[in-house]
Amino acid sequence: MVAIKTLVTNRKAYRDYHIQDKMEAGIVLTGTEIKSIRAGRISLGDAYVRPESGELWLLNAHIGRYEAASYLSHEPKRTRKLLVHRKQIEFLTSKVHEKGLTLVPLRLYIKDDRAKVEIALAKGKRQYDKREAIARREAEIELGRAIKKKA
Repeated sequence: MVAIKTLVTNRKAYRDYHIQDKMEAGIVLTGTEIKSIRAGRISLGDAYVRPESGELWLLNAHIGRYEAASYLSHEPKRTRKLLVHRKQIEFLTSKVHEKGLTLVPLRLYIKDDRAKVEIALAKGKRQYDKREAIARREAEIELGRAIKKKA
């Protein structure tokens, strides 16, 4: 049985992008970074993934400093390498360059004592797409309220 504990979800990604293909990636961390992650001191709000020279890099993910560490702690917004199979990297890189898609991190979780990031190919939403999604969500809420009142 695989134990998965989701630590943080990038809700901004679901609001701003149409999510297409998802995949799991490992992440290269230092000792103080994994301790901060386990303490829940992480934010993926402005984070994105960039393919560069045959590798995937996670940028702008904020992992807070570990307070019990000395002054030699990690830099909170440093660039971190993602661990993915070579064929998956080639597939994602080609999609990003061909279709103008973006790679965004959706969530960070602990799976069998290892930190993993769920990344996705995503296409940016236009402003009217966001309004349409909000209107649809509000209509579903109103419908649910009407059904509850009838019952």
